[in-house]
Amino acid sequence: MFIKSIEISEDAKVWIYPSSRKFYPTETKEIEEKLKYFIDSWKIDDENFKASYQFLYDRFIIFMADDEKSTLKNTDIDASVSFILELQETYKVALLDRMNICFKQGEFVQYKELTDLKSLIKNRAVTAKTIVFDNLISAKKDLEEFWEIPLEESWYNRFL
Repeated sequence: MFIKSIEISEDAKVWIYPSSRKFYPTETKEIEEKLKYFIDSWKIDDENFKASYQFLYDRFIIFMADDEKSTLKNTDIDASVSFILELQETYKVALLDRMNICFKQGEFVQYKELTDLKSLIKNRAVTAKTIVFDNLISAKKDLEEFWEIPLEESWYNRFL
């Protein structure tokens, strides 16, 4: 069952899917409708299941699932990944590529290949203070506290 993200447990599981490009305004409403429909129908036979999503910076799709009263099975995770694969195909974006870095540059969010990070640092396009997104976090409480952090406080700091 879909609930507002603010209502979901702090211990809810989180999956973050960064898009390789910002979604266009004409796409965002359509994507939001698809996200809500998917969440509403995800584990529809389980009345204890509560889930939500956030669509942030017109670039990040975030699923949240409270599995305290309803266990997530591999088939449930597979269903969410299949949905994300459909979005990738429909909108011609990469959402499952973990070999990237997303960071803020002024008011914009940049998406670059992780292999480019050393040259970005060398050219001072990215510094230790640059805000990066740790898309590997796995709980809602971490999303709120540790998702947007300075590069020097992230696992990316090994590239400094």
